Amino acid sequence: MRAVIQRVKKSVVSSEKGILASGGPGLLILAGFEEADSAEDVEWLSNKLIRLRIFNDKNGVMNLSVGDTGGDITVVSQFTLHARTKKGNRPSYTRAAAPEKAIPLYEMFVSKLTELLGKPVGTGEFGAGMLVEIHNDGPVTIIIDTRDKE
Repeated sequence: MRAVIQRVKKSVVSSEKGILASGGPGLLILAGFEEADSAEDVEWLSNKLIRLRIFNDKNGVMNLSVGDTGGDITVVSQFTLHARTKKGNRPSYTRAAAPEKAIPLYEMFVSKLTELLGKPVGTGEFGAGMLVEIHNDGPVTIIIDTRDKE
């Protein structure tokens, strides 16, 4: 799994159906799944994200987690995080998991984050074209890949 985590003041995810999720302050997570991913990856990343200390404490030091602050989380599936650009100019997405594999992992990820956060997590719509409005706070953007555990 690969995730791009952004600390946000606000985020809004919409599609042609309208607004799918909005939240903040908190985290907007773009999540990409590959064929090799498993429930263990979901578990590890969920726990890491809930405890990731990227919110300022009263002294202005990034020492608090989204769980500590009571912040919101919104998750958007994004297969393009596994793009390969080594050959040519057209990205290859062969490492990205097929929907049959990715959807259950995505749903498991959202469910685990909801459990750990103690409140519902906002989501986009898997496979839909979406507009993601991000008010990045800081800006703080972190990339985590479960293959590297960093």
